[in-house]
This record gives sequence, C-alpha cells and structure tokens, in this order.
Amino acid sequence: MTGVQQVGTRVEELLAALRASAGGKVAGIAEELVGLLVGLYGDGLGQIVAVLRDRGEAGAATLARLIEDPLVESLLLVHGLHPLDVDARIQRALDRIRPYLGSHAGGVQYLGVTDGVARLRLEGSCHGCPSSTVTVQLAIQGAVEEAAPEVTQVVVEGMTEPPGPGLLQIGRRPEAGTGPDGGPAFMPGSGRAAGGGGAAGAGRSGAGGGSEASWVTLPDIGPPSARPVTAAADGTSVLVCSVRGTLYAYRDVCADCGSSLADGALDRELLTCPGCATRYNVRLAGKSLDDPAVHLDPLPLLADSQGVRVALPQAVRT
Repeated sequence: MTGVQQVGTRVEELLAALRASAGGKVAGIAEELVGLLVGLYGDGLGQIVAVLRDRGEAGAATLARLIEDPLVESLLLVHGLHPLDVDARIQRALDRIRPYLGSHAGGVQYLGVTDGVARLRLEGSCHGCPSSTVTVQLAIQGAVEEAAPEVTQVVVEGMTEPPGPGLLQIGRRPEAGTGPDGGPAFMPGSGRAAGGGGAAGAGRSGAGGGSEASWVTLPDIGPPSARPVTAAADGTSVLVCSVRGTLYAYRDVCADCGSSLADGALDRELLTCPGCATRYNVRLAGKSLDDPAVHLDPLPLLADSQGVRVALPQAVRT
C-alpha cells in the first residue's frame, strides 16, 4: 500500500470515528474540510500536468519521469490525472512484476478490461510447484489493482487449483477501502476515486473462498542464501527459503514435531527439520518426503520494489 493509500485509509478511519463519537454534523464538516483540501491539491496537480502537456516532447518526458515515482503516480491516479490509459497502466504493471515471478509462471497475456473486469491469461504454468499458484494469483491481482483502481475485478485464466485450503482473499477493511457499491473508496468531497490498495476482498478477486489475509512486508532478509532465513511478520515467525533464486515462504513450524526450522539444512529444494529430521520439499508446497500427509504451512510471497512481502491469513496473525 502506498503512502497516499495509507493516508486515505486513515482519513476514512478518522471520519468514521467522528461519526460514531461526535455525530453526523461534526463528521460532515470534517468531510467537507478534507474534500476542499483534496480538491485544491487536485486542481494544482491538474495545472502542473496541463503545463507539462503543453511543452511537447520535453514536457511528456518530464511527466513520464514523474510517474516513475510511486507517490506521484498514486496522487495522479487519485485525481484522475495519470497520463496513461488503463490498458497502458496494466501492461506497465505486468512488465514490472514479471521479473519477480521468476520460475513461478510463464508469460502473462493481458486481454483487456470490459465493464470493470480485467482479464488476463497465464501462458505456461508453475510446473511442480503448486504453492506458487497462490503467489502468482496474488502478485498479478495486486499489480493490476494498484495500477488501475477503476478495475473492480481481476480474472486470471489458466490458473490451476492450489492444494489444500482455498485461495486466500487479500482484503482491506470495508469502511476504509470500498464504497457503498463495493467499488473503490472515494476521497471525501473529491468526487474522484481514491487509489485502490494492492489487494482486495472476495468481491474483487474473482477467486474461490478462503480465509481473509493481508500483505505484510518482512524486514530486510538479505540476499538469497543457501540457508533458510527467519523473520518476524506481525508476530508470526516466517521461514524464507531460496531455491535457484526463487523465494518460498512458510510458517516457521515443523509440521511433524512443531519445532522451529530456522536451523534446518537446505539442500536445493530439500529442507530437513533440525529437531526430528523430517524432510520437506519447499518447491512442492512444503510436502514431506517421509509422510505424504504432512506438509508445511505455505505463505504467498512477493518480492518487488516494495521489498519482500508475505500474505498472512488472519488465523495465523497474533
């Protein structure tokens, strides 16, 4: 979530608190105040964009450099001033995440947006790594929704069903992230849609059911290593393993003995528990080589310009 989206979410939270504690009149005044400020800054940004457009190729080059900054790009999206149309923005977002998908998937073909629904097709599949299905789905979905907040649903064709529980739904709080129609929230008084978050609830995912979850950025885990790395994420210990340059994340709990896997031995994709010597294949959703009924608890992972992030279901967050 960008700084603009975080501020927008916090504004909505504060307005909701005012409505609950001070009544509708005070909340209405505050909402009008926020709307006036947002509108003023939006008008100023509009003038800047207009001047740049009037300067021909030099102005267009400057505007292109400005939208490379995530904060500036978010502000332009909030006010409907982004110089690229929805198709160009989605293509650009997909180009950005392709390197981070690594061996998880083949190419991603963008099919266009119709009636608010963005459709994409996966060309190839994550052969032999079923846990990557969730990662690919969420990475594509998040990238599209950040680039095009006007999109209400992302449908990815060619996805295979992941093993075990249903696909996690990456959600935002309804009062902060969606309007009364389930679409993107509106900044108070602005009349323009606020930038959508990096993920959305079940109404936007186009995926099956599952427990609600949200992305959490891990602290710096350093470069890929031949040893597993652990990091804390919202009170949950996360184990990150690197296999041929691709990162995989799991809850740091052995499914057999319950001990930490931080000191486990990692030989390519084979992780051995230091406590009970149970062996797991980290590329195959953490499946045990010793007992097919036992497997680690995988977490969707995305490594991009925002850092290394994992999706934590509410059930495991403490």
